[in-house]
Amino acid sequence: MASENPFRSILKALEKPDGGEFGNYYSLPALNDPRIDKLPYSIRILLESAIRNCDEFQVKSYDVEKILDWENTSPKQVEIPFKPARVLLQDFTGVPAVVDLACMRDAMNSLGGDSNKINPLVPVDLVIDHSVQVDVARSENAVQANMELEFQRNKERFAFLKWGSNAFDNMLVVPPGSGIVHQVNLEYLARVVFNTNGLLYPDSVVGTDSHTTMIDGLGVAGWGVGGIEAEATMLGQPMSMVLPGVVGFKLTGKLRDGMTATDLVLTVTQMLRKHGVVGKFVEFHGEGMRELSLADRATIANMSPEYGATMGFFPVDHVTLQYLKLTGRSDDTVSMIEAYLRANKMFVDYSEPESKTVYSSSLELNLEDVEPCVSGPKRPHDRVPLREMKADWHSCLDNRVGFKGFAVPKEAQSKVVEFDFNGTPAHLRHGDVVIAAITSCTNTSNPSVMLGAALVAKKACDLGLEVKPWIKTSLAPGSGVVTKYLAKSGLQKYLNQLGFSIVGYGCTTCIGNSGDIHEAVASAIVDNDLVASAVLSGNRNFEGRVHPLTRANYLASPPLVVAYALAGTVNIDFETEPIGTGKDGKQIFFRDIWPSNKEVAEVVQSSVLPDMFKATYEAITKGNSMWNQLSVASGTLYEWDPKSTYIHEPPYFKGMTMSPPGPHGVKDAHCLLNFGDSITTDHISPAGSIHKDSPAAKYLMERGVDRRDFNSYGSRRGNDEIMARGTFANIRIVNKHLKGEVGPKTVHIPSGEKLSVFDAAMKYRNEGRDTVILAGAEYGSGSSRDWAAKGPMLLGVKAVISKSFERIHRSNLVGMGIIPLCFKTGEDAETLGLTGQELYTIELPNKVSEIKPGQDVTVITNNGKSFTCTLRFDTEVELAYFDHGGILQYVIRNLIKQ
Repeated sequence: MASENPFRSILKALEKPDGGEFGNYYSLPALNDPRIDKLPYSIRILLESAIRNCDEFQVKSYDVEKILDWENTSPKQVEIPFKPARVLLQDFTGVPAVVDLACMRDAMNSLGGDSNKINPLVPVDLVIDHSVQVDVARSENAVQANMELEFQRNKERFAFLKWGSNAFDNMLVVPPGSGIVHQVNLEYLARVVFNTNGLLYPDSVVGTDSHTTMIDGLGVAGWGVGGIEAEATMLGQPMSMVLPGVVGFKLTGKLRDGMTATDLVLTVTQMLRKHGVVGKFVEFHGEGMRELSLADRATIANMSPEYGATMGFFPVDHVTLQYLKLTGRSDDTVSMIEAYLRANKMFVDYSEPESKTVYSSSLELNLEDVEPCVSGPKRPHDRVPLREMKADWHSCLDNRVGFKGFAVPKEAQSKVVEFDFNGTPAHLRHGDVVIAAITSCTNTSNPSVMLGAALVAKKACDLGLEVKPWIKTSLAPGSGVVTKYLAKSGLQKYLNQLGFSIVGYGCTTCIGNSGDIHEAVASAIVDNDLVASAVLSGNRNFEGRVHPLTRANYLASPPLVVAYALAGTVNIDFETEPIGTGKDGKQIFFRDIWPSNKEVAEVVQSSVLPDMFKATYEAITKGNSMWNQLSVASGTLYEWDPKSTYIHEPPYFKGMTMSPPGPHGVKDAHCLLNFGDSITTDHISPAGSIHKDSPAAKYLMERGVDRRDFNSYGSRRGNDEIMARGTFANIRIVNKHLKGEVGPKTVHIPSGEKLSVFDAAMKYRNEGRDTVILAGAEYGSGSSRDWAAKGPMLLGVKAVISKSFERIHRSNLVGMGIIPLCFKTGEDAETLGLTGQELYTIELPNKVSEIKPGQDVTVITNNGKSFTCTLRFDTEVELAYFDHGGILQYVIRNLIKQ
């Protein structure tokens, strides 16, 4: 049982400069331990949390000692508990989280427990931000039209979230149309330092979106977790995590003229991917930090999932404090934040010598070495310097199908496809841009790149350049603040002129919500097998994610998005070839429209003002008319509607008893799918459009839903029936069972039938057969999508055997009771001669006490082969989840016992 905190003796009062007290805090210097000065700043946050929450039950004294001795313990992969200060949910992942909480209340009731115990015990911020479908582009009325369309489509889902905000305590819901979750978090929700009933402590957050890491740019420790793990955190359970190594990333120098934060982040992403930072913290330091704006830091922190780190952390310094003031935090609040962090050795002061921080390993980048670049055509860490782009594009056309190849025959590479666009003759070639979008949380938080894009638009308009009308252009700012400073600068009209009018405030093209491409353009692409291109200022460009018809997708800075839209193709050398012809018939080059750093800095200085942030977020708290008019049922138990195609009661707790089911092995399981490397959560559980021939579409049509109302998989995450049918439904998925054919099908091994993955899984289930999945490296990379684990569980998948897992996805699999196994180093399905046609048996002890984290497990096939794998239950707590059949069942049983 919990006892009094053994560290109460270091609880000190923090005095105000002018007398009085800010409150009390657990003082790290009061420990008088010299090891603290060597700890990375990110580890100091873990240390403070362990000290403050130490009760010798959930968090123990020896956990504090493990963190204090980080230099020696981190290489040993020791387990620690962590209690974040708050939880961040966003729209698409927030819905299933609230569905699960509602279900857990029902389960508590049926087991005779107090359902009101299912209630967030830490602050929960839920931002509805994935609501925008860009169906109205090149129109200054797009925002209102999209909002009306989304409320029409998603009224039921929005009403459910509004019910949740009333039914559950400690939950704030930010209404649709306010902004992207990570930018709202940065500009408004982040506390940096909490003052709760007079107790001061650092803000820290886990969120149900992998880009929660953006907040690390503000000195708030945060990272993405699966929805199921977030729910357990909300319910007061400590997160079990391996004490991470910390890579020190030293920045020196200053960015050269014309370089953007996007160029920098794509460079950093490539460096860290090469270094190997999966499961680690990255902490930035060095004199180059003085030159890096908060928005630039947030851009780098945002893309932590793309370089594989748990977080990319920027400790609080004077730049952080300036940003807090800019975004409307009060002087008193900023004063309290600075005083607390200085007193607790968590503030970096560049007027003092750099601390003697010890890191697990180190990297260094001179900012002067950064050059313009993009990334693609299929992965965010495949960086291409701009000067090499044309050559790289041609090699992609030549190369065999893969991450850097499309295998287009030489004779077909210069093909020109003629088509009619609204009565005007038009043509397309391989590499032509059909989508150009300034979108995603990575860049739309950054005034320098947003205003830089607007300056490019102004210069282009002044010279008479235009964007071809069949290119789908859009601008989706991260918050209403962007609209205010674009208007103040007088530059929005030039973006509008080129077609980059504002379509809404939320995740759009980056998550697949670009809406339809014009029918004539779509037909030209499909009928002629063209490799069409999208250019977006996003963070993800995995196959099938942006749009089903854009096979080449490049990540670029907002100014470069405008430049490529003007050029109309990625098959261009910006140094030597003109972007277009101006109004006087003169050729216009890239250099003619590119603004200098001085030009950008001047417009940022004059246009981005603190009052803009205050006004924007005051409006958020009042909601909007459409949101305020939503009527919702009262009551703490949800009344499920069996006819709903948006909100459905999932079967996770059906037949649940108070006794845990215990661990399970796998006996004679078929291989449902056989994959290679880099299968992402977009492959496993796509968030974009629902294909008309998919099992999910069939389910909807059987229930009278018209095709135009299908919406997206993301918007229907509250319905398990649709999401199970959408599992492995990505049209670009490559399954070795299909022997070269691409698409969301598999082979039912006993009969040899080629079926949709869902139909094959149901056939195995009806036959009483378990299934497993074989995979290569980086299985589950990409978004922290809990449905990528829930879906396979509902399909009957009992284990995944891969070369390696993405951190969050492995955790999600554990949370849903699926066994994660890793091949031994140097081995995989191919080297072991596995075809996927075999039956697989995985033997595990019947008692969880006889299983150890990371132990070896033997897998036996029916043709006499056996091989050894590493069991990727990484902690004792994860084994407890497995014993209970999943994390949510574990929480329910423990709450009933209390």
